[in-house]
Amino acid sequence: MSAIQTSAPDTSLGRPGRVTYLGGRVAEYVVVLFVAVTLNFLLPRALPGGPLKLFGSPEALARLTAEERAQIATEYGFGDPVHVQFFAYLRSVVTLDLGTSLSDGRTVTEAIGEALPWTLLLVGTSIVCTTLIGIALGVIGGLRRSEGKGAGTLIGAIVVDSIPQFWLAMVLIVWFGVKWQVAPTFGATGPDGVTVTGLAQHLVLPVATLTITGIGYIFLYTRSSMLNVLTSEPVQHAHARGIPRGRLVRRHVLRPALLPVHTLIMLDIGFLAAGAIVVETVFAYPGLGRLTFGAIAARDYPLMQGTFLVLTLMVVLMNLLADLTYPLLDPRTRTGGES
Repeated sequence: MSAIQTSAPDTSLGRPGRVTYLGGRVAEYVVVLFVAVTLNFLLPRALPGGPLKLFGSPEALARLTAEERAQIATEYGFGDPVHVQFFAYLRSVVTLDLGTSLSDGRTVTEAIGEALPWTLLLVGTSIVCTTLIGIALGVIGGLRRSEGKGAGTLIGAIVVDSIPQFWLAMVLIVWFGVKWQVAPTFGATGPDGVTVTGLAQHLVLPVATLTITGIGYIFLYTRSSMLNVLTSEPVQHAHARGIPRGRLVRRHVLRPALLPVHTLIMLDIGFLAAGAIVVETVFAYPGLGRLTFGAIAARDYPLMQGTFLVLTLMVVLMNLLADLTYPLLDPRTRTGGES
């Protein structure tokens, strides 16, 4: 039997066309990044309160004269006109000199450098677990639905996808940390310092929270993609011709069904890092999310801007990477046309 044609012919552009396409995509993301950086500058200043609260209690601040307030504001830069602060901020972003934290005196770069590896460890482990479990369940769900089964799995996935992270985190802490005492409930290392065993034990509950709350939509997306391919005309014809179901799924269903999931996973890496703020705060995990929460609570403008910038960069870079790698997986999209 001849091979099944499940994709359009390769209509990819030549090398100049690919360079133009890639250059255009990069240029678009440069504009997106500039807009994000601008919002990153403006949003902290839109929060109620102000950075002066860091320099004393409300009673002490009330006793400050206008001259003393102006002196503090000038020394730390937030007394300048907004446009002056903005251009100074752009210069600091380009030179990676993000200033000094108002709350603990460390440089912002140092604070982020200490917290970022912990977040990458947490998010990396979570995305691997979420992807493997979500795709496996989605493939099984799609195959079972094509046989008229799997309604219960679909309902369960919708319910799991609706669970708030903070609620699930607290439930896991109560049951596994307090009642059964089988897993640590806070921090990232044990009393012996950084050890493989200690790291793994402290990752269990945060990773479980991110994985459980993230499985649902990957399952639903994979299941939907599987059903689209299984009900497509080429696959239906192949099934009618008597090709064994296992061979049909392996050779002609899985690859086209999982291509859209690739983009979802790439985007999920960036958004999961941004969404880790809640989980890291609940579990007192010393990552970028907890650092961001502390900066927001303290109205620490430099630290807020630095952490927001890193989280924004992660989301934008994952979007860009998804755009650049998808044409390598699916030749039909290399022209930037409709797949």
